[in-house]
Amino acid sequence: MVSQGLLGLCMTTGVSPEVLETVARIPYFSYITVLHLYESLGWWRSPDIRHIHSAEEDNELHHLLIMEALGGDCNWFDRFAAQHAALLYYWLVTALFMASPENAYNFSLLVEEHAYVTYSVFADENAELLRRVPPPPIAVEYYVTGNMYNFDLFQTSRSSNQGSALRRPPCEHLLDVFRNIRDDEYEHIRTMKACQEWWGGRGPSPIPTEPRKSQANRKAWEEWAEEVNALALRDEI
Repeated sequence: MVSQGLLGLCMTTGVSPEVLETVARIPYFSYITVLHLYESLGWWRSPDIRHIHSAEEDNELHHLLIMEALGGDCNWFDRFAAQHAALLYYWLVTALFMASPENAYNFSLLVEEHAYVTYSVFADENAELLRRVPPPPIAVEYYVTGNMYNFDLFQTSRSSNQGSALRRPPCEHLLDVFRNIRDDEYEHIRTMKACQEWWGGRGPSPIPTEPRKSQANRKAWEEWAEEVNALALRDEI
């Protein structure tokens, strides 16, 4: 039954789940790479948005692990295509993010919208079949029993600081799993839209809490220096 379900997903997407979810992780790797570069050059000092992208990548990783648990990586050509497509995609998105973060986020938004529609159609068309199949252990661990820190972090629209309830999805059968993945993709859409609008100067920060101030803040450093000087430590050394 699992093989039939994955075959249906291949028919819905036009590509294998292995390729789909391997490639889905790549934009977040690219964003993190560029932000690391900017931090190293001193152009960027807040790690908060990088943490969000790390959590998004972790979410896509678990989608991939779920698909592999269902046998999605059994075909060697699927693995070959996924790995080589990911390599090319990584450099393309990295270059796009360096040239225009706003457009890079918009591109990711469109990709996530496609993924959302894909999983929605698949779950609806195979509901009866999927409801009879128990969830793989990796899905239960991620959605129910594991550490929910990263799961909560990438869903910036649902931050407890904004008064929205945190997601705690059910995971009783495979239908729940695919619906959860579908809903994850929707949360990616909302986060990418927030990042796009924020970077374009049209919306608030996607970071749910106030970003930490740069350690290079001159005024804060001067206040600290005055406080230290007032201690007259030199006479005690």
